[in-house]
Amino acid sequence: MKQHNYSLTVIWTGNKGEGTNGYKSYERSHEILIEGKEIIKGSSDPAFSGDKTKHNPEELFLASISSCHMLWYLHLCSDAGIIVTNYIDNAKGIMEETEDGSGKFTSVTLYPTITLKNIEQKDAANALHTKANALCFIANSLNFKVRHEANFITE
Repeated sequence: MKQHNYSLTVIWTGNKGEGTNGYKSYERSHEILIEGKEIIKGSSDPAFSGDKTKHNPEELFLASISSCHMLWYLHLCSDAGIIVTNYIDNAKGIMEETEDGSGKFTSVTLYPTITLKNIEQKDAANALHTKANALCFIANSLNFKVRHEANFITE
């Protein structure tokens, strides 16, 4: 088994001078630094006193699921001789918050619109979503199944 290691740095940038003196005394702003890459400016979701102009962990979680699936899907299409010329996913996730403020994602559905060079390969292309889901590193790390509702069009 091959092991892959990942590292990054998260720096809290939201100290307004009082630190965490009170729940409203600090910002949730932070930066995600990965060597050689652009800085990602993050915050919490606005529902949790975050900055709506910055990425939040829930959005990044959904993006990681969607992009991992897409990359596996494109790989499988390439191997199968199915030519995809465009792929746009409008992914949606549901997170349920409990009374104590904790919570978890309970579902994610991917809604990709996929442009195929040959629309007659639609059924074969659609079947590859199940295989992509089974191979996706992120989907394999979840405690729920990712659903897919693909729409296929042709050039």
